[in-house]
Amino acid sequence: MYKTLLTETAEGICIITINRPDKMNALNRDVLDDLDSAMEEVYNNPEIKSAIITGAGAKAFVAGADIAEFVGLNVEEAKKLAKKGQDLFDKIENCPKPVIAAVNGFALGGGCELALSCHFIYASENAKFGQPEVNLGLIPGYGGTQRLTQSIGRNRSMELLMSGNMFTAKEAEQWGMVNKVLPAEELIPKTKEILFLILLKAPIAVSNVIGCVNNFDHGQQGYDFEIKKFGECFETEDMKEGTSAFLEKRKANFKGK
Repeated sequence: MYKTLLTETAEGICIITINRPDKMNALNRDVLDDLDSAMEEVYNNPEIKSAIITGAGAKAFVAGADIAEFVGLNVEEAKKLAKKGQDLFDKIENCPKPVIAAVNGFALGGGCELALSCHFIYASENAKFGQPEVNLGLIPGYGGTQRLTQSIGRNRSMELLMSGNMFTAKEAEQWGMVNKVLPAEELIPKTKEILFLILLKAPIAVSNVIGCVNNFDHGQQGYDFEIKKFGECFETEDMKEGTSAFLEKRKANFKGK
């Protein structure tokens, strides 16, 4: 049914597994399209009461966007790409059924943004998070500047977004971004366990909780501004240098142009 996903539904829970382990489950256009279709199924299939999003293999949840697809994009094309990702992650965030991220390894760039768009996050002990886009002469474009700040606060978000540094699952838990850190073998069972508890509650009340919490200090202006600035990065020589260096596996030499 999907090119890049595996799905399994049982006892009201749909497990959506991003299945590109050879590419560390990187987000490309096919993954975004498949995730969009999978979320439509979550929204519309009455047998699905909740969802878990995770990654295939033991190394990565989603280790970022597929940088090869960034090469050659102009400003307007880059804005369309950011809008596509933001629309999908908004769909996840605003799903009336609980959607939990089970982060089983690296969640970097778009992977961190994907996890943040879920209603909350459980993570394995080996999980690592980060928004390393500045290393490519870019900024997050799928809502990361907004959701990371909402999750962990302005100052810490500023430091991580500007440095591109990774942080551990335990740090993310201490900062309030991750709800629980678990041994890898317990990640999916424990994520199911909390969903089984939630599914005992009144579905309309749960849906209204999601809507009300998402409505707390959630301005669209910041997301639109992120799209604009993400697109503008594609005019810079630094972005061309950063993406080339990444693909060529060398250190970038940024000039501020």
